[in-house]
Amino acid sequence: MSDLLYAEEEEALRSAVRALLADRCDPASVIARTEAAEPHDRELWKTLADGMGLAGLLVPEELGGQGASHREAAVVLEELGRAVAPVPYLTSAVVATEALLACEGDAARELLGALASGRTVGVLALPLSCAPGQEAFDVREEGGALRGRVSGVADAGAADVFLVPTASGLFAVDATDRGVTVEAQTSLDPTRALAAVSFDGARARELAPHAERAVTRGLRAGAGLLASEQLGLAEWCLTETVRHTKERHQFNRPVGSFQALKHRLAQLWVEVVNTRAAARHAADVLARGGDDPAVAAALAQAYAAPVAVRAAEEALQLHGGIGMTWEHPVHLYLKRAKADSIAYGTAGRHREELAALVDLQTP
Repeated sequence: MSDLLYAEEEEALRSAVRALLADRCDPASVIARTEAAEPHDRELWKTLADGMGLAGLLVPEELGGQGASHREAAVVLEELGRAVAPVPYLTSAVVATEALLACEGDAARELLGALASGRTVGVLALPLSCAPGQEAFDVREEGGALRGRVSGVADAGAADVFLVPTASGLFAVDATDRGVTVEAQTSLDPTRALAAVSFDGARARELAPHAERAVTRGLRAGAGLLASEQLGLAEWCLTETVRHTKERHQFNRPVGSFQALKHRLAQLWVEVVNTRAAARHAADVLARGGDDPAVAAALAQAYAAPVAVRAAEEALQLHGGIGMTWEHPVHLYLKRAKADSIAYGTAGRHREELAALVDLQTP
């Protein structure tokens, strides 16, 4: 049986990432970023990816990466979730990277090295809501050129290259190609921007003759490790709410001393602890490649997504009037939790998949 506790190296990685985010991604900075024209923090991404080498954690050393595992990537995502950091780590360093790892050939290997360096951001051209096994390819390939449109693509505005699945295979397209148009769309979560990407004769490089295997691998890793981001988000909400209820006084007593609030926070603590177990299990299974990664990812999302939403809702309510203000960051966590709850499949979709995978018949 695997040890799901954090190793010493993982705790050291956590400390380094948390210290950087505390200095460069404090709540006031994130709120200011959501009001800026550029939603992505490119300087923070450069430090995380180039300075700390985190973009290449899942890439083997011989291809220019760190040769680490999904467990380390999960720790990074926990901290990014705690800070609702506006960087394309999940989409580029996890989903796009995992899709490329399922491809063979020099084109995929070269692109993996570019993504591992962090100087290139790769995005899988599918809607953020697309679940593993639910792929619908809306782009077609015609003589080496792509045509079609995909809506709801996360971090498309930060992408340098798009990985585009079609019925003819998986292709890479430079975001600067004249045939590519990226149109920003309104997103509930301002820290993870969405866009519609149109391809009108865009020149494409083939990465794999069949896209299904690569896309499924990328989305499954995304769903499994998204649970770690949701864990970090829920932990922040719980920690900050407990701190606030200790400091906020009513009737000459801390509001956290009221029994009703104690019960709500205790129940939330139990749910967060269980989320940690599910998220760590998913990361460990993905790292080892054993057991069934589909079961682990579906289980993690089925549990983590509702808990993250509940934690953010409780944080907003128990912060009282201040929690409803734009200046307080709790609204960012609620929006991220809500957006994450449909990312890579809803909890209901994952429960249905889990039931089918373990042959659990409905009543």
